[in-house]
Amino acid sequence: MNNATLEKLNYKELKDIVKSYCVSNLGKKLIDKLVPSNNIKQVRRMIKETSEGRRLIDASYHMPLEGVFDISPLIEKIEKGGVLEPSEVITVGDFLRGCRKVKAFVKDKEGYAETLSAYGENITDLKYIEDEINMAIRGTIVDSNATKELKKIRRSIEICEEKIKEKIEKFIKNPSNKEYMQEFFVSIRNGRYTVPIKAAYKNYVQGTIVEASSKGTTVFMEPASVSKYTTELIALKAEESVEEYKILSTLSEMIFQKHQEIKINIEVISEYDMILAKAKYSKEISGIEPKLNDYGYIKIVKGRYPLIKECVPLDFEIGNKYRSLIITGPNAGGKTVVLKSVGLLTLAALSGFHISAHENTEIAVFDDIFVDIGDNQSIENALSTFSSHVKNLAEILKESSRNSLLLFDEIGSGTEPNEGAALAIAILEEFYHKGCITVASTHYGEIKNFSQNHPDFENAAMEFKIDTLEPLYKLHIGKSGDSNALYISRKMGISDNIIEKSRKYIQTKDYNYSLAKESKIPKREIEKSETHEYIYRVGDKVLLLDKGARGIVYKEIDRLNNITVLFNSEFIEVNYKRIKLEISAEELYPKDYDMSQLFSSYKERKLNRDIERGSKKGLKKFRKQEGI
Repeated sequence: MNNATLEKLNYKELKDIVKSYCVSNLGKKLIDKLVPSNNIKQVRRMIKETSEGRRLIDASYHMPLEGVFDISPLIEKIEKGGVLEPSEVITVGDFLRGCRKVKAFVKDKEGYAETLSAYGENITDLKYIEDEINMAIRGTIVDSNATKELKKIRRSIEICEEKIKEKIEKFIKNPSNKEYMQEFFVSIRNGRYTVPIKAAYKNYVQGTIVEASSKGTTVFMEPASVSKYTTELIALKAEESVEEYKILSTLSEMIFQKHQEIKINIEVISEYDMILAKAKYSKEISGIEPKLNDYGYIKIVKGRYPLIKECVPLDFEIGNKYRSLIITGPNAGGKTVVLKSVGLLTLAALSGFHISAHENTEIAVFDDIFVDIGDNQSIENALSTFSSHVKNLAEILKESSRNSLLLFDEIGSGTEPNEGAALAIAILEEFYHKGCITVASTHYGEIKNFSQNHPDFENAAMEFKIDTLEPLYKLHIGKSGDSNALYISRKMGISDNIIEKSRKYIQTKDYNYSLAKESKIPKREIEKSETHEYIYRVGDKVLLLDKGARGIVYKEIDRLNNITVLFNSEFIEVNYKRIKLEISAEELYPKDYDMSQLFSSYKERKLNRDIERGSKKGLKKFRKQEGI
């Protein structure tokens, strides 16, 4: 499925909604990678998984996924030869315990979820590793009972620390030391037990200066009576670290020996998290399991667009009696939402999601879905809206096949109506003969007429209230609609005579070319307009009638009767009838005035833009000016 289709149909937004129901990053990562499948067997399997998950939820059974974290980074660390920290070992142990609980849960629910229960067989029970971790780690530290050696070392540390405290308390309580001390408390500095001594008396106290205060008035000294025990304590702490590392290394090695099994456990738990997220989403939207086929038949019964909570349900069908559907109707009547609904509901089903619709809804599994929706205008590539649409259609013509779903919004629009309609019909014919399933919206009557007369095409219209012209956002298949221009015109006061004449022109194109009996324009006004038409010159100051603002004529009238005018530092082309002379150049400037000076700033800007976009002509001109 191409990325442009997924983007235009807001597929990521739908995935983000489903992703919010995951309990861990494991499921979220899978949903991020999820793309619609074009394999009907795989789609059926995914839909079945979601249905089984939904049955568990409906029966109030809760899969114990809470507390299961993504331990992939920890497994990678071990695979690279690293040793886990105590907290990391605990996380692995929690994950293994979670896997064991999930395995027991799905085994017990085989009657509700046969497929999900079968997946549980792939989970490896590693309780013996759990037990080793639980015996060796308490909280975030290695437990003293992990080994006899560690227990012995820590007992020695306790005895040594007690001796240090005893000695240092004795030092503080000694009256002879009272005048030397700044404060009466013990402070651990750089791993050593110290007391604060006045700097002036530092030479009167036997011991080692460990640190000084920022102002230099206090020194933190380790009394000589403590030094021996401190040295012993440091050695014991080093032995403790070595023993802890041995224990953590042993546990890490034990985990590494089963890293492949743990990786499979991660994959299975990830799948469960994603499947249960789909099931929770299904519960939230009252979703149903759609029927599936691979022959292009779509039937949507009261389907709802997934990204709009309150929307008018859609009834839609294609691929049985007709393979191309042309939707007509007014702007803002819901045509685009119909196209997006068909597309996104199809993508949802192909991703294993339940959809918000009634029973008997059926979705086709397509090889590809192509869309041309929205304004594809490209400023960077200098493509107009029409050109970008045609470019997109040309690519779809190359890539589409018999098993493709095509969704086109306002096909052929953006150009001269007759040419646009003719081109659209020819393209629709080509897609039809390819065997594609095509849904297109249009305003063109020629396309509606073509669809009405073609045996394998069908028309559809967006309904609205005739009296208020309020859109109902309901699709009526088998009926062609219009843009409501005539209804609106009558409502706004246009006479019935003109309305009926308009209807006649729409159907027959038999226009009335008869001349009026006599001209309604006074003769002298005609003569005035014929004999006093002003020829605009470069430098003339003119009024832009459409904008109510003033500009300067830059280029005189061309063969299309357009004049180039400098307006707001930009050059625009205006029909000569849409401007009015205010002051001629002759009145504004001296006889020999260099008119090019009026526009030099524009030329400089144009040259800079040419250079920035790498124009060879611009670079050549720049080098010439600089004498390079």
